[in-house]
Amino acid sequence: MSGWRHPTLGAVDRARPLAFDFDGQALSGFAGDTLASALLAGGPRILGRSFKYHRPRGLWGMGGEEPNAILDVTIDGQTTPNLRATTEGLRDGMALRSVNAAPDAARDRFGIMDIAHRFLPAGFYYKTFMALGWMRWEPMIRRMAGLGRLDGTHHPPAETPSINATCDVLVIGAGPAGLAAARAAATEGRSVWLVDEAVQPGGSLRWRGGDIDGAPWPDFVADTCAAVHSAGGRILTDTVLWGAFDHGLYAAWERRSDRPDRHWRLRAQDVVLAAGAIERPLWFANNDLPGVMSSEAALHYLHLYGGVAGRCIVLACANDAPYATAAALAQAGCQVTLVDARRDTPTAPDGVHLLRGARVDRAHGLREVGAVSVEGQYIDCDTVLVSGGFTPSVHLHCQAGGKLDFDPATDALIPRAGTASIRTAGAANGAFGLTTALAQGHVAGGGSGPAPRATTPDWTLSPMRPVPGTKGRVWIDPQNDVTLKDVRIAAQEGYRSVEHLKRYTTLGMATDQGRSANFAGLAAMAALTGQTIPETGTTTYRPPFTPVPLSVIGGMRRGEAFSPPKRLPLEGQHRAIGAQFREYGGWLRPAHYGSDEASAQQTEARIARQVAGLYDASPLGKIEVLGPDAAALLDFCGYVRMSTLKPGRARYGFMLSETGIVHDDGVVLRLAEDHFVVSASSSHVTSVRLILEEARQDTFNPASVFLHDVTAHWVTMTVSGPAARALIAGAGIDLPDLPHMGVSETTWQGHPMRVARISFTGDASWEMSVPARHGAALFATLDAARQTHGAVWIGLEALMLLRAEKGYILIGKDTDGITMPHDLGWGGPRDKRADEYFGRRSLFTPEARRPDRRQLVGLETTGTPLPTGAHVLAADGPRRSVGFVTSSYHSPTLGRPIALAMIEAGRDRIGQEVTVFHLGETVSARISAACAFDPEGERLNG
Repeated sequence: MSGWRHPTLGAVDRARPLAFDFDGQALSGFAGDTLASALLAGGPRILGRSFKYHRPRGLWGMGGEEPNAILDVTIDGQTTPNLRATTEGLRDGMALRSVNAAPDAARDRFGIMDIAHRFLPAGFYYKTFMALGWMRWEPMIRRMAGLGRLDGTHHPPAETPSINATCDVLVIGAGPAGLAAARAAATEGRSVWLVDEAVQPGGSLRWRGGDIDGAPWPDFVADTCAAVHSAGGRILTDTVLWGAFDHGLYAAWERRSDRPDRHWRLRAQDVVLAAGAIERPLWFANNDLPGVMSSEAALHYLHLYGGVAGRCIVLACANDAPYATAAALAQAGCQVTLVDARRDTPTAPDGVHLLRGARVDRAHGLREVGAVSVEGQYIDCDTVLVSGGFTPSVHLHCQAGGKLDFDPATDALIPRAGTASIRTAGAANGAFGLTTALAQGHVAGGGSGPAPRATTPDWTLSPMRPVPGTKGRVWIDPQNDVTLKDVRIAAQEGYRSVEHLKRYTTLGMATDQGRSANFAGLAAMAALTGQTIPETGTTTYRPPFTPVPLSVIGGMRRGEAFSPPKRLPLEGQHRAIGAQFREYGGWLRPAHYGSDEASAQQTEARIARQVAGLYDASPLGKIEVLGPDAAALLDFCGYVRMSTLKPGRARYGFMLSETGIVHDDGVVLRLAEDHFVVSASSSHVTSVRLILEEARQDTFNPASVFLHDVTAHWVTMTVSGPAARALIAGAGIDLPDLPHMGVSETTWQGHPMRVARISFTGDASWEMSVPARHGAALFATLDAARQTHGAVWIGLEALMLLRAEKGYILIGKDTDGITMPHDLGWGGPRDKRADEYFGRRSLFTPEARRPDRRQLVGLETTGTPLPTGAHVLAADGPRRSVGFVTSSYHSPTLGRPIALAMIEAGRDRIGQEVTVFHLGETVSARISAACAFDPEGERLNG
C-alpha cells in the first residue's frame, strides 16, 4: 500500500522478478512474495469492497484473519475465486481482480450504497424481505450475493490424494511454543508431526527474532527440525490443520506449488495446540479506511518481504508488542508516532515520537487514511497501525470439545485445561511472552529437562475494548459491515445472545469467520448489557478453521471414483452372452440380455415363469454373525425374532432405524446354533453391517459375538422356475432335499457349496453359493444345462417385474422415509414381541398408530401400465394425494398391467376404484392385494 519496498530487508528472491496485474494495473513482485506483500509494496491501497455498503477496503492482516484482501486469481487462463491475498504465493503472470466491485475496487459504482447506510441498519434484511413476499426479492438478492465470481470452465483436477497417518505427538503450529513442544517430545524418542501454515517453521521468531539458549533463533529451529526427523517424525509446512473431529481425527491441507496438494487425516496419541494468537484491531471512527492495518502484520511484511506499510505512520496501542514494530519502521526510514493509551509505558524507540495516555479518536480520509485525531489533536499520516491486544487461536481446542475460561490479565478467552484431548501452549494459551511460551511448549511436549529460555522480556498488556457511545461509525466486522451501532441495535431489539447477535447482524460470518471481529462483538454486547465476558458467552467454533477447497476435501473421489461401482466376479461371462449392464444399488449388474430392453424384459420374465430363469445373485449380502451372543444380537437389531430359527432354516425379516422406519429387508440363514448369515439387500450391506457392529460394541460383549462381511468371497447363482430342479439336476449338481426356506452346506466338485431354497420371484428357487474362485466353473455348468432346457438368463429388469407380480417389495422403491413394517402388512412382531429391539419404541408413537398411514397395496388397471410415481387422488374433498405408485409393469404372465402403491389406509380400501393423476392426466384403477400372481404360494413348492 505504500508503494515502497525496503532495499535490503526481506527474504524474497530479488533476482527473480515476477510480473502480475491487479484490476488491470501492471505490477511486479519477487519470488517468495505473497499476493499481499506484493500488493503492499506495489502501491494499490484499495484492494476490495465491503459486502453490504461497498466501502473501500485495504490490507489489514497477515494470515487467515485477513478480512479485506480477498481476490479472484487467474493463472494459466483459469480463475479461482475468493483467495486470501495473505496466504497465496505470487506466481508469474497472475491476474488479480478485486471482488464485490464493478468495474474494480477503485471505481466501484455500487459504492453509492454507503450513502444509504442510514436506511440499511442491522436487521434490515429480515424486516424488509418479509414484505411483498420473498420471491419478489430473491432474484435481486441472488444477483448481489457472494463476493467473487465462479469460472464455469475451471474444473480443478482430481489429483489431491487423501492420506491417513498416525504419530505419537501431533504439534499444531511451528512457532516458539510449538517448536519447544516438538523438540521436547522428539528428545523423549517420540515420533512427532509438526504442522504449520507458514512456508517455514519459526512463527513469530521469523519477524521478531530473538536469542534462545544463548544462540540465534535459527539455530533453535534447525536443532528442533533435526530432532524431529531423527526421531522418525515429519514437518509439514504450508499446511493448514483445518478441523478436529471425533475419535481423535485431525484434517490438514498441505499446499504444494509444484505438485498436487495433499489432504492428511491424522491421528496421534497426544496433540499440542500452539497456533498462536491474532492481533485485535482498535475501535475508533472510520477504523475501516484503507491504510488502517495490524501492527504485527506491518512488522511481518517488513522483515519477511521488505514491504513497508507506509511512510508517515501513527501506531496506536496499549501493550508492549508494537514497540518492536515502531522501532523497526523508524529504522527503515518511516516517520512514526506511537500513541499508547497507557501512562506507564516503555521508553520510546529511537526515532519514534511517543504520546502517552492518548487514544486515536477518528481516522480521516474519503477513500483512504490521510490523518487521525488523537485526543482532539490532528495528525497527518498515510497509515494507522493498531494493536488492541491479542485473541488466542482456540478454534481447534473448541472443535475438539474443549471449554474456555476468561483470563482478566490478558482480557482473553483461553482453553480450560482438561476439557479436551489437546494440550495448549504459548500465545494460544494466553502466554504472549517468548520465555513463557517456550516453557509452556516444553511442558506440553512432555519435556523432562530444563525448558529453552529467551532473553526477551514478556510483554505487558492493558486490555482495550470497544466503547459503546463512541462517536462516528466504528466498525466491528469490516467485511460484513457490522458497526458498533449495529450491536447496540441488536441489544435494544432483544438479540443479546451471542448466537442471535451473530445471525441478526451477520457478525463473524465473513470469510475470516470473525477472527478479528468476534471478541469485539461479544465485548460490546457485554458492555451494552452490563454483563461480563463469561456471562455473555461465545459462538460455536466449527470446522473448517480456514476455507478449504472442496476439491481438496473430495480429493480423487469424484465421478466413478466418488462411489466406485462394485463389479461382479463373473462380469466378463455375462457380457459374453449379451448382458447389458446398469448400476443397481452400487453394483454393476446385468439389466437385460440383448439390445432391446423392453422386449428382453418381457421375454425373460415370461420364459422364467414358464420354464426357468437364471440370475447372478452374488451382490446379496453375506454377513456372518458368529458366537454365543449371535442370536441375541440379531434379535436386538432385527424386527423379526431370529433366535427361534432352527439350524438349516432361513427366515425373512426387517431391520429398522431407531425411528422405526424400515431400513432393509432380507433373509437370515442359520447354519448352526452360533452361526448365522445375514443376506442383506445388495445396496444396504455396508449400512446393515455398521448397525450390527454398533450394537455389538455398545450393547453386547464384543468377545461373545463377531461379524464378518464375506459378500465378496462368494459367487451366488440362482435358478428359479418350474423346470429349475430339472435344470440343476441336468447340470450334474446333486441338490440336498430342502423345503422352502431351507439351507444346507454341501460340496460341489469337491468345493464348498451352500444351497438355500429362497425365492425372490415366487417360483421354486435355489440359490447356490460357491467360493468366488469357483464361480466361473459353476456359471459354465449351469449355462450349458440352461441351453438344453430352453431356460434363459434374466436381468434385473425382468427380476423386478417377477418380484412385483408377487408383491415382494424393494426397499427404497416401494418404501420411503416414513414406511414402518406394519405399513407393509408385517404387524405381527410389533404386537407380539415384548423384548427390546432396535426401533421398537418408535412403533408405538401416535404417528405410528395412525389408522390412515400409507399402506402397501396393488393397483389394477387396463391399457398401459401406470406411471411410476403417479399420485392417487383423494375420493372427495380438496384435490390432494393420498398415495403414489411405487412399481409398475406389464405382466406377460397375467397379460395385463400390474402395480404396487402406498395408499392411505390402503388395505381397508381393497376393491375401491381410485383416480391416478400424472402430468395433468388421470386414469382409473382399482385397489387390490399386493400379490397379483399365485397368491396361495403353490409354485414355491415346485
